[in-house]
Amino acid sequence: MADPAEPQKTAENPEDVEEVEEEEEEEHGDTPAALTSQLMQNPQILADLQHRLGSMVGVSSGYIQSLPKSVKRRIKALKKWQFEAAKIEADFYKEVHELECKYASKYTPLYEKRKTVITGNVEPTDEECDWPSDDEKEDEQLSVKNPAEDMKNKANVEEKEKEDKDKKEGEDVKGIPHFWLTVFKNVDMLSEMVQEHDEPILQHLQDVQVKFSDTDSMGFTLEFYFDTNDFFTNTVLTKHYSMRSEPDEEDPFSFEGPEIVKCKGCEIDWKKGKNVTVKTIKKKQKHKGRGTTRTVTKTVQNDSFFNFFNPPQVPDDEEGDMDEDLEALLAADFEIGHFIRERIVPRAVLYFTGEALEQDDDFDEEGEEEGEGEEGEYDEEGDPDYNPTA
Repeated sequence: MADPAEPQKTAENPEDVEEVEEEEEEEHGDTPAALTSQLMQNPQILADLQHRLGSMVGVSSGYIQSLPKSVKRRIKALKKWQFEAAKIEADFYKEVHELECKYASKYTPLYEKRKTVITGNVEPTDEECDWPSDDEKEDEQLSVKNPAEDMKNKANVEEKEKEDKDKKEGEDVKGIPHFWLTVFKNVDMLSEMVQEHDEPILQHLQDVQVKFSDTDSMGFTLEFYFDTNDFFTNTVLTKHYSMRSEPDEEDPFSFEGPEIVKCKGCEIDWKKGKNVTVKTIKKKQKHKGRGTTRTVTKTVQNDSFFNFFNPPQVPDDEEGDMDEDLEALLAADFEIGHFIRERIVPRAVLYFTGEALEQDDDFDEEGEEEGEGEEGEYDEEGDPDYNPTA
């Protein structure tokens, strides 16, 4: 440590640093504490230490192996019962799926009505539109606060609203324009997928549906219905997800309910020159010997929402042979498919208006507040090591 009375000198080159370290070694000697301090200041050693500690996570401490045979025998019984519990849990999820399929038929008429209104094929009745809006609530609050002023201007306001209504009713607006495109752009997970060149195509998206499978072990299919457009001839694009709903024979205790294990898209019949999932690039190549230059045209993949229908394939010999990049891509794809099934399709109008986004944010804030408690005031009840008698 430097003398407080003397100003510290800044090292101008690496040699100065080495000299200081040598002086410190001479001063403190090769004590264990000094050696440990020097080692812990070496970034390479720290990185290696972290890697070794990380590899030890989940490694047995040897306690179970040291138990008597009679205790180990009892543990085997507990594991067998745990496996039986996992099978019961799988049966539970199967019945949940059957119930889900049953109620899907009850949702279908409502979703069909939603589609007809969005596309403009049907105009909802006054009774069907009888639902309070935020604007009406604000008007009611103002009316309560200023009843005299409200009565005074009521006649003029009503007459003006009637004139505006007549004008608006004459406008050529069909259904709810760009409904699904707006939904996708409002959701961060999906908006990242939607590129600018995708938007003219997604403006033709009329409906998104979920079809459950009775035969494919709780699998499901996402169906995207498109109006006639200038980009492809398909009227429906599909994405099927296969699920595993039973404990894995090789690792039965990892079962935590049904999980997506693979997915399959569909072929898009693009019209000539309209495929937004690829782009053409030109590269100039120079011949090393002759020095001549030629231009090579190459087609490469382009970022697009419609790559969603061409997902990476899971190897037939299970997940063990997947590299990290492929595993990450599949995990993201499965998450998106699950989110569309569980959130987007059932609550589409709320994602269109943004109300569902506010609810999602509320849940996130609650989670953050719970986490902040760890760094805030001390919570005796939440501390597992707290001992009131100590």
